[in-house]
Amino acid sequence: MEDEVLLQVNDLRKTYDDVTAVDGVSFTIKKGEIFGLLGPNGAGKTTTIHILAGILPPTSGWILFESVPYRSTPEERSRFGVVPQELAIYAKLTGRENLFFFGRLYGLHGAMLTRRVAEVLELVGLSEHADRLVEKYSGGMKRRLNLAAGLLHAPQLLLLDEPTVGVDPQSRNHIFEGIRALNRNGLTILYTSHYMEEVQLLCDRVGIIDRGKLIACDTVANLIARQGGSTIELVIEGKEAGLGAQQSEDELKSALASVPLVDAIEIKEGSQEAPGQHVITVYSAKPYHALPELVRLLNSYHLPIVSINIKQPTLEDVFLSLTGKHLRD
Repeated sequence: MEDEVLLQVNDLRKTYDDVTAVDGVSFTIKKGEIFGLLGPNGAGKTTTIHILAGILPPTSGWILFESVPYRSTPEERSRFGVVPQELAIYAKLTGRENLFFFGRLYGLHGAMLTRRVAEVLELVGLSEHADRLVEKYSGGMKRRLNLAAGLLHAPQLLLLDEPTVGVDPQSRNHIFEGIRALNRNGLTILYTSHYMEEVQLLCDRVGIIDRGKLIACDTVANLIARQGGSTIELVIEGKEAGLGAQQSEDELKSALASVPLVDAIEIKEGSQEAPGQHVITVYSAKPYHALPELVRLLNSYHLPIVSINIKQPTLEDVFLSLTGKHLRD
């Protein structure tokens, strides 16, 4: 079923003496979706991945996999494919030799192992480079081989921990294409990142985590909708109409605020490099509907428009609204 829950995490906690790395995190992952865990470095994303992968035991909380309590036995862990943030491959082996090595660890042998190695090499775009030493690979190629190793045993849930750190744009796009292809074929994916544009691009639902706490969890569209409407930034030449006096600014602000579909207005002086210019910021749920009337009104006040910029809310806006700060590197 499309909405069937594959993984359920409940009140997960991990503490080290007086440090709480994961603080009561709860979320579900549905079968066939890409679920994003978004947060800055040190937020608790990797610790959560390590608990799911059986690398770390939780301090408290519980996990269900297909509605059955998850005890992190070898058989249960084999349902997960893990692609760690740190590269887990051998530089002195070729790409193919690395995959044969990891495939045997997963219990694959013979024709099955050979077939799976060929399939994942093709998927990550390394078939032509399979017999080169990994030490000769670029950073992006190493990341793609790292991804291939986590796919060999055909897991039910793929755990991707910051899979594009330090890769070039071409390799990043190749990784994205591979992730989408895997998901189209039915693979469920947990994708952690501190790159908001990646999560917004790839994920069906997103959990925002900061300082060990999950502070929001919803679809990308719903999270952005919480932020409210878009903003229209209009830069105008104000000195021609004497704009700058409090009375004239208040009059203009009142007139602009009366335009249908306008929620709020801000007027500020422009930069020192552009004396006389003013920046009008308009908040509106339907900016393209409100804009023609705003332009007509400014023209009636004989205020030349220098530039117009419409900004749609993003996940970054959501994060800053929830946490009050930029993502930390």
